Amino acid sequence: MSALSNPSDSKESMTTMDAIYRRRAVRDYKPEKIAPPTINALLDAAVHAPTAMHGEPWSFVVVQDKVVLDCLSEDAKEHVLKEKAGQTSEQARHMVDYVSDPKFHIFYNASTLIVICSKDPEATGAADGWLAAQNLMLAACAKGLGTCVIGFAIGVLNTPKWKAELKIPDGTTIIAPIIVGAPAGETPATSRKPPEVLIWK
Repeated sequence: MSALSNPSDSKESMTTMDAIYRRRAVRDYKPEKIAPPTINALLDAAVHAPTAMHGEPWSFVVVQDKVVLDCLSEDAKEHVLKEKAGQTSEQARHMVDYVSDPKFHIFYNASTLIVICSKDPEATGAADGWLAAQNLMLAACAKGLGTCVIGFAIGVLNTPKWKAELKIPDGTTIIAPIIVGAPAGETPATSRKPPEVLIWK
């Protein structure tokens, strides 16, 4: 299986506004792995995000081992089923429907998972992690890559079993699991509601 190298400079010259409007949540990927230099470039973009009091609380886990990704997907599905058991909200029912399908893979068979973690338990630590996530996703878009935040994985990644498996230190919280890869096709744009401005003085 060949690794994806750094895409052409023309894609990387995409403007910030282009990247914002072209980014998609991609749920269908080609099997090629992303090459380490490209992953390092995405991580470098991530750590240039804003950070409260210059705390830089983030750390990262990169998973490209298919066996690990498959096991994590199955454990995450079981975790969601237990967590949502008995809940009646529309969102809970929707999640249960997804993970009950034995063919459903929470990572959509993407070859790379990048997990953004935070060593700061305060709210600013989580915010910093999500800001890093946005930087990473926009940088991936500029390189012609697809991304998707996998909320299904957050709960199971924060369990002692998976923290030990992935050597995530105690006191570190998983904030944003993001799959990255070459899109298998086009992902159409989705509509967005206009900004709701509560007050403008």
